[in-house]
Amino acid sequence: MEFALDTFGDVTRGPDGVLLPQDQVLRDVVEQAVLADQTGVDAFALGEHHRDDFAVSAPEILLANIAAKTGRIRLGTAVTVLSTDDPVRLYQRFSTLNALSGGRGEVILGRGSFTESYPLFGHDLRDYEMLFEEKLDLFTRINRGGAVAWSGRHRPPLDVPAVYPPAGPDGIRTWVGVGGSPESVARAVRHDLPMMLAIIGGDPRRFRPYVQLYHAGYEQAGRTPKPLGVHSPGFIAETDEAARAIAWTGYKALHERLARERRWPPMTRDAFVAEVEQGSQYVGSPETVARRIVDTVRALRVQRFELKYSSGPTPHADLMRSVELYGRRVIPLAREMLAG
Repeated sequence: MEFALDTFGDVTRGPDGVLLPQDQVLRDVVEQAVLADQTGVDAFALGEHHRDDFAVSAPEILLANIAAKTGRIRLGTAVTVLSTDDPVRLYQRFSTLNALSGGRGEVILGRGSFTESYPLFGHDLRDYEMLFEEKLDLFTRINRGGAVAWSGRHRPPLDVPAVYPPAGPDGIRTWVGVGGSPESVARAVRHDLPMMLAIIGGDPRRFRPYVQLYHAGYEQAGRTPKPLGVHSPGFIAETDEAARAIAWTGYKALHERLARERRWPPMTRDAFVAEVEQGSQYVGSPETVARRIVDTVRALRVQRFELKYSSGPTPHADLMRSVELYGRRVIPLAREMLAG
């Protein structure tokens, strides 16, 4: 069982209440990752975005910096928007990270829940499905090592003896991020990849059919299933009341912006509390969050739980305390409960 943290580098507020510049946010993210390594977190991941409310647009650059300051924690993405990236360059960036970090690099590949990268990098949203399918196929072929002969519709054919530098005999550890469609589950099975379920709202047990489909697909193929993981938001403080108060402030600001963009209904405090108590917001004291994580792990039979610990403009000091509590108290408690 692995316990991970991830962040999109949400732009946070300073002590004066003013939003910090993105360069400071990026330096703060590195500090958060170093603390995660020191407190026993298994993996740390960065989500790729291209917006003014999230600072991380080039995860590999930050991960290389973090690799130089840490010794054991795995370093990945959450997610890499593969549809608008180049699989060859992505492989090279992560094989380089693997070399620098002693094999600690990994990627979660997805299509992303935001679309800013499509016009930014000259891609057509009408090719949303095909771009991801073709590029995932090419990346997985490269990641097996050796010669690559490939052709598709959205880039010139590739016929090379290898792509350098090599990532080693096991390649780059690669997950597929799945938001909740049977087609995405089938794709992960077809490419023989671990699956990360992005569960950001509602009872996590509603994802059981996707877990069952994943295992059924592997059984039908006659192969041993790869690991399963869950990514969900959350926040930890010393008490449930403190955690809810801090998390609500940041989450409300984030949701209000997205609601304006996507014409969602406003988020109420009651709806937030319902998510905290019965849904997919892992907010509370270490004991509360550990218990809720264990319930999800057991319900979905997953091998990794990944907590998105940042949400909106929550201050850096509060995020650091949440990271520390996750590593020093939540993870040991959860492991003890699972062992029992």
